[in-house]
Amino acid sequence: MLGRAREELDRVIGHDRRLCESDLAKLPYLRAICKEVLRKHPAMPLIPRVATKDSQVDGYDIPRGTRLIVNTWAIGRDPQAWEDPLKFMPERFLGDGKGAVISYWGNDFELIPFGGGRRICAGMRLAAVVVEYILGTLVHAFDWKLPEVGAAEGAQMMNMEESFGLTLKKAVPLTAIARPRLSPSAYV
Repeated sequence: MLGRAREELDRVIGHDRRLCESDLAKLPYLRAICKEVLRKHPAMPLIPRVATKDSQVDGYDIPRGTRLIVNTWAIGRDPQAWEDPLKFMPERFLGDGKGAVISYWGNDFELIPFGGGRRICAGMRLAAVVVEYILGTLVHAFDWKLPEVGAAEGAQMMNMEESFGLTLKKAVPLTAIARPRLSPSAYV
């Protein structure tokens, strides 16, 4: 996965410069990785809402004024919405399948990391560009490895457990070692 993302970045950008915002449109695999990350690890797992009118959803009556909580974390892991939902597969957002047309702009309820409808996150477009740009820069510009824990223990395993709250964060902060991988002039 990392290798495929690097190959795409190297093909589009090369080793003599860093990623520019204008490059993002030419990086479909990078965008697919970002969608998959936001599907499995939404920043805001629970989105509060209030029903503005009497409604019926899936046979349930929802009176006007009812406070609702949309569980985006559970939607991203729902086997009725996603094939093999616990597996990290950016490829589900590529090609001709259902996932290729899914966006995170709030129209596809399988993927709503920024909410949806009239109350969608006002900073959604900026956030999407920033996530793609930062991830692309980190993958393209650096080689990454986990630190050695000890001679007998070998390399540390990455802990992906989450700490629940209003926002999701890693239960154990990530520690990684970065080494430059581009031409020295690209970092100036």
